[in-house]
Amino acid sequence: MRRAIIQNLRTFRRPSPRNALKQLRIHGSGGPYNVSFSFQRSIVSRSTQPLRSQMQLGRRLSGPLLLGVAAGGVAYFYQQQTKTTGDGQAPQVTGVAVGPSKAYSTGTGAAKATPSHAGVNSLGSNDLPEAVRKALIVDQGQLFTAQIAADQTISKETDYSGRKVLEMLTPEQASAKLSTNEESYLVGRGEGVVRYDVVQIPSNDPIEDDHVEKIVEVPDTIAAAGDGKTNSDWMFWGVFDGHAGWTTSAKLRQTLVSYVARELNATYKSALQDPKLTIPGSEAVDAAIKKGFVKLDNEITHESVQKVLKAQSKVVAAEILAPALSGSCALLSFYDSRSKELRVACTGDSRAVLGRRGPSGKWIAKPLSTDQTGGTASEDARLRAEHPGEPNVTLNGRILGGLEPSRAFGDAVYKWSKETQQQLKNQYFGRTPSKFLKTPPYVTAEPVVTTTKVDPAGGDFVVMATDGLWEMLTNEEVVGLVGQWLEKQASSASPGNNPTTSASSTGWLQSWFRTQPASTSNLPLEDQSSTYSTQAGQRAPIRQQQWGVQANQPDRFVVQDSNAATHLVRNALGGKDSEMLSALLTLPSPYSRRYRDDLTVQVIFFGEAGADSKTGRVELNREASATVANGGGGVEGVKAKL
Repeated sequence: MRRAIIQNLRTFRRPSPRNALKQLRIHGSGGPYNVSFSFQRSIVSRSTQPLRSQMQLGRRLSGPLLLGVAAGGVAYFYQQQTKTTGDGQAPQVTGVAVGPSKAYSTGTGAAKATPSHAGVNSLGSNDLPEAVRKALIVDQGQLFTAQIAADQTISKETDYSGRKVLEMLTPEQASAKLSTNEESYLVGRGEGVVRYDVVQIPSNDPIEDDHVEKIVEVPDTIAAAGDGKTNSDWMFWGVFDGHAGWTTSAKLRQTLVSYVARELNATYKSALQDPKLTIPGSEAVDAAIKKGFVKLDNEITHESVQKVLKAQSKVVAAEILAPALSGSCALLSFYDSRSKELRVACTGDSRAVLGRRGPSGKWIAKPLSTDQTGGTASEDARLRAEHPGEPNVTLNGRILGGLEPSRAFGDAVYKWSKETQQQLKNQYFGRTPSKFLKTPPYVTAEPVVTTTKVDPAGGDFVVMATDGLWEMLTNEEVVGLVGQWLEKQASSASPGNNPTTSASSTGWLQSWFRTQPASTSNLPLEDQSSTYSTQAGQRAPIRQQQWGVQANQPDRFVVQDSNAATHLVRNALGGKDSEMLSALLTLPSPYSRRYRDDLTVQVIFFGEAGADSKTGRVELNREASATVANGGGGVEGVKAKL
């Protein structure tokens, strides 16, 4: 996620925006041919106006593509191009970039820099070979783009510091990469949830996000409380946005639902013993969820220290302290099928949004959480009240000037005392505490919990995602995109329209969704001026500003994915602009992190399952999942959901 001034990321500094674009013409030893290179030295301007530089490589490409392929920012010289082979001949040129005032020999020709004007390079039709491929070139910490001849070999050095050339993904390859980690499940429980879709797109390597989906069958003794109903489910969905490492988010995937379910179980059992209650009150349920969060964070952050000090082993310390030293936001939804209440517990700046039909049948976006950062007014006020006399408790919208989320698991350096941090540093490893650290903890894992009554019969849905999605799309765009996707699914649900579509994967739509013509130009959104407005504390999509995407451009969206979560990510990364999508997905780690975050998205569809869909099982929806068939005809890697 777009994180703090984390110490180990300070080396990534944005270069100067001067000398934005350069063009280079190269002649190879096999005859004259032209290879165009363009690069931009700065990607993000610190001014309020976004950069809108564009480039043309044979034909005009979008500004966001330039931002993606120019990730390194500064042109780097290929010193290896002047080397010769054993027979004295110059090797085949893979690519050359030159600085403002130097040229290097490349075979039989010389490369000369030509100045650019107005931030745009326009190339004539004769400036490119007949057959070219797009490529990204990485050289010792810098990255830029090029067109290379189609018959030219793409290779890389064998060591880790040498040159690497990456071929730009085609639209088909980009789509395949988008769907690599997608999953979709049909819920045949008959308890108000009919389907949920999930997808993950990494930017960090490995991805620092994680997620969980679990359905807990509630014991009859608890389910029967209040209304005598004997079958009930507790359903959980969670997205975890890790930072400074992947270990904390992985820990949450493994344990958070168990901690919360244990506290809920105890709360419901306690209510059964009180004849005046029979079911716990809303405040008691909220308190149980908060207790589960805080207990787990205490184990991660404080109990781990005691274990390390007792073990007296650096090996044990490295393993046990890892989730404490990294950190993670957490967004957990808890749906009680008996009460039809959805509780969303938010720790950090991941976000949940409810999509609900308005009077006209179009969709309304209702935020279910607030982004919790040092720049959120309510969080800033809370921290200043808890730490009076400390003006730097939030600095530039960050905790002690460093961490952006004000609530998180782990991040122990904002929770441990100076004495604890110094002791661990002296005996094991660590870093010097912040000079602003006085009265920790400054960061808490206690969530803010909201409760919403869900209307399954009305076709409510919820989108949960790490902030990588919300950096690119607004709440309304996300809800409108899912509504657009539903229209497309409903219009093609009839076997006559799509003979390859199975009844099991579309039957859930028939029960509650009115078939309407699919709209690919305008998002089906209600006017929300008199209903839900954009919630205070939720940030605008900064990536749109960075990429130069203009607001209110609904025609930039496209519907082509069977998985609703993948559909959202595709449109967040470019939509109809397939070149922008390819560029952003081609960028390798760590350069990609400057232009897009890790992305984890869940879409939960509520509805009334038909009688033939009540199988009691949670089944993989193969048509919207990236699966690998094994030799027995089954599917590898399918996780149990019960």
